[in-house]
Amino acid sequence: MYNAKKIVKNAFRISKVRGESAIRLRIPGGDLDARHLDTIKNLAEKFGNGSVHLSIRQGFEIPGIKLSQLPEIKKFMGQMIYDIEKESNVILDTPEEGYPSAGTRNISACIGDRVCRFANCDAPLLARKIEEVIYPNDYHLKVAITACPNDCIKAHMQDIGIVSGVVPEYDSSRCISCEACIDNCRLRVSNSLWLENHKIVRDEEYCLKCGECILKCPMGAFTRGKSLYRIIAGGRTGKRNPRLANTFIEDASEEVVLAVCKNIYSFIHRNINTKLPKEHVGYIIDRTGFETFAEEVTRGIVMNPEAKVLKPNNPGYFYKYRDK
Repeated sequence: MYNAKKIVKNAFRISKVRGESAIRLRIPGGDLDARHLDTIKNLAEKFGNGSVHLSIRQGFEIPGIKLSQLPEIKKFMGQMIYDIEKESNVILDTPEEGYPSAGTRNISACIGDRVCRFANCDAPLLARKIEEVIYPNDYHLKVAITACPNDCIKAHMQDIGIVSGVVPEYDSSRCISCEACIDNCRLRVSNSLWLENHKIVRDEEYCLKCGECILKCPMGAFTRGKSLYRIIAGGRTGKRNPRLANTFIEDASEEVVLAVCKNIYSFIHRNINTKLPKEHVGYIIDRTGFETFAEEVTRGIVMNPEAKVLKPNNPGYFYKYRDK
């Protein structure tokens, strides 16, 4: 007999095939040193069925694992998972026993400003910083970071999403009033720029801080200023009430982002429905009320001057529910 709860806690998936499991490997931010690919290949060929599944959360799943070989498998992959987590300053005491927790899913991130010209931050690096703050933890939570409002990582479908922005700094002496930035913002973004007395005016209420005006200016009149983040919460799929995440805090500093991610677990601990095996944060917010969520999650956090707490306004849609 196998202890299913212990197997799942060690981040192994229970398979539909009797006596088999699947390894689930955490890759914070989707950023992996290529040397670990040899270990993943060897795990799949030696203990699995020879295949590797790349999950939507940027982790690796290796199917066909025999439950009878779990001790040997854990020992085989112990050094690799220790090294990967150590890059996020998470030190596992007994990596040879597998992961200490599987509740919090792998933190996903776009490739960020290492490659993408639209990116406003190093998203994989921020993912590792969040990993340091929240892992290990048993509560089911999905977190994703996108380096610009294009949201290639689909942060709006997560329990907690982080959208990076940048404050554009404007030097009117370099501006030639070509309106390239204005045309782009009107057609593709939020129409927050206009020309007044041969100078660009930016409406901060509408500006998404996407940074595209910086990219479009041929004269370098716009440059990158302070990085700020939009924290969105409550996104979910599922069988009852799917919806996109809503803006919870606008223009947060990185320090506020990390503190909110840490506090979210205290909120879950106090308010989760213990009758369920897991519960999305959005459902907990719906039940407790947004005011309770905002108060508990921001408790003890010193907000940066620009940060603003906003009340979500997106109920999503509901599947039919028979009430009799």
